[in-house]
Amino acid sequence: MSASLTSVTVMNELGGQRWAVTGAAGNIGRALREFLSTQAVELVSIDLAEITAVSMSDHPVRGDVRDLAGLETAFADCSGVVHLGGLPDEADFHDLAEVNIVGTYHVLEAARRAGVSRVVYASSNRVTGFYDTDTTVDESMPPRPDGFYGASKVAGEALCRLYADKFHLSTIVIRIGSYEQAPGSARELHTWLSPDDALRAFQAAMTAPQQHATFYAVSQNTQRWWSLASARTVGFVPVDNAEAHGDHYSDLPAGQPQGGLYASAEYSLDRMRTD
Repeated sequence: MSASLTSVTVMNELGGQRWAVTGAAGNIGRALREFLSTQAVELVSIDLAEITAVSMSDHPVRGDVRDLAGLETAFADCSGVVHLGGLPDEADFHDLAEVNIVGTYHVLEAARRAGVSRVVYASSNRVTGFYDTDTTVDESMPPRPDGFYGASKVAGEALCRLYADKFHLSTIVIRIGSYEQAPGSARELHTWLSPDDALRAFQAAMTAPQQHATFYAVSQNTQRWWSLASARTVGFVPVDNAEAHGDHYSDLPAGQPQGGLYASAEYSLDRMRTD
C-alpha cells in the first residue's frame, strides 16, 4: 500500500543524496521509496523479495541482512541507510537473533565500513509493550518488551547506541506504531501511525541534526500512550488522528499491557521451536 504524498511536507535537504533501504519490498519500504523518489534521492533498494524500481534512480538489489559483505558493497557511496529489513513479528528467538539482532549488526557494521554517515533504524513500539495502558511512556524509560520480537528490537536499539558512541556513526531510532491505512481496533486508537505521518517520521529521522536520537512514530492520536516530546526535537510533527476515523471500538481494560495480545504468553509460545 502506498501513502499519499500530497499532504506530506516536502523538504529538499535529501535531494541529490544516495540512500539504501533494507526491507524495501515491504509496505513502509515501498511507500518511503516512492516518496524519496519525488525528492530526487537516488535509491539502493535491498530485499530478499523481488523488488520493482519506483523510478529511474531506484536500483533494486536482491540482498540479505545476514550477508555482511553484500551489504557493504550495496552501501558504497550512500549518504545513509534506512534499515527496515528483518522479521516483522514474533518468531522463534533463534530466528529473531539471527535476522533482527545479527542482521542489524551487519547493517551497522557495513555502514561503518562503507563510510555511511547515518543509519535510521526501524524499531518498534513493542520494545515497551509491557507498560500498562494507564502509563504514558517516553524514550527515557527502561525497555519492557512484550515478546521476543520486542526484545530483538531492544538489542537493535542498543547496537545503534553503541555505534553512535564508539564509532561516531549517526543513528536515529524510530519506534514505529501501528502502520495502517486506518485504525482497525481499540488498541490502534492509541497506537495508529498513518501512512502520511510515517513518511513525516522517516523524513525527520533522515534529516535530524542529532548524532543519536530515539523517538516514537505515532500519529497525533487523542488517546496515544507514548510521548511525542522527543519526536518534536528531531522535527517529527504528526498531523493525523485516529479518532477522525470514528471512536467506534470498546476501549481496552485499564491496567492491561499496551501490547495487548502481543504480550500474552501464548503469542510467544506458539511460535517457539520445540527442538
